[in-house]
Amino acid sequence: MTEWLTPSIATPLAVLVALGLDRWLGEPPARWHPVVGMGRYLGFMGARVAPRADAAGANSAAAFLRGALAWCLGAALVTSLAFGAAWAMAPWAWWWQAPVLGVLLKPMLAWRMLRDEVQAVEAALGASLAQGRARLAWLVSRDVEALDAAQVRESAIESLAENLNDSVVAPLFWFVVAGLPGAALYRFANTADAMWGYRGERQGRDWTWAGKWAARADDVLSWVPARITAALLAALVAARRCKALPAQARRTPSPNSGWPMAAMALALDVRLGKPGVYELHGAGRSPQAADTGHALQLAGRVVGALTVAALAWALLAGRAWP
Repeated sequence: MTEWLTPSIATPLAVLVALGLDRWLGEPPARWHPVVGMGRYLGFMGARVAPRADAAGANSAAAFLRGALAWCLGAALVTSLAFGAAWAMAPWAWWWQAPVLGVLLKPMLAWRMLRDEVQAVEAALGASLAQGRARLAWLVSRDVEALDAAQVRESAIESLAENLNDSVVAPLFWFVVAGLPGAALYRFANTADAMWGYRGERQGRDWTWAGKWAARADDVLSWVPARITAALLAALVAARRCKALPAQARRTPSPNSGWPMAAMALALDVRLGKPGVYELHGAGRSPQAADTGHALQLAGRVVGALTVAALAWALLAGRAWP
């Protein structure tokens, strides 16, 4: 039994453990959640790297440099901790590595929480528009006060599609490519983009330059996974209209988020968009309550497909053992 074979079976088993824990237990307590820790670091550093929105003559180059250095420091800390954990487990037998890696990988995933939040938006919208808007505000960063019922539903479905990549596919992709450090680095980059990657003012600070490094780093790390997510969504429905996916995906300002969102719009044959910014599959109908359920089912099928793929990988790796 050679050492290089160990990851060949431990990696897919760890994925299965992480997905199972996510399904049955959900998120760990906040005080133990590494992503919460990342958020605290980013919140602390954010107040020091981004100038106040009302600051006169703020130096854009200095803000960019502070943001880049703070991002790199946080990324180094996160990846070092993950690498240390993986290195410590290297001598272990695969049947110990797999469950422990799975436990450590789980906080990088958030499918159950994403599913529950989107369901909660639809349930709140069923009660009243005001409640739907309030619940949506937990899920998205955009201003929700002027949204009508259809736009609330569009935003929830868009967030589901985008975060299917950010919270499931991309962390697993980077875990397969670069192990636990890869998944941890992606989760840090994605969290940093969510907190810092804004154009202009947010919460009294100007992120135009301070958050630019974080935004671009997330763009780079999400490029391949976003397209994988879109391909999985399109493949699961095999709709002829999905041929328009590349053209539709380019309608959003982001180089990545448009791919899973456009794939979801085409798969459901609904129109999605952000008023005044972009529109995806404009020929589609306005989404109804049933479409939220269909979107959740389709996203769940993507997670199921990833689970089956990990199981098949584990079985093939197991057969390679003497």
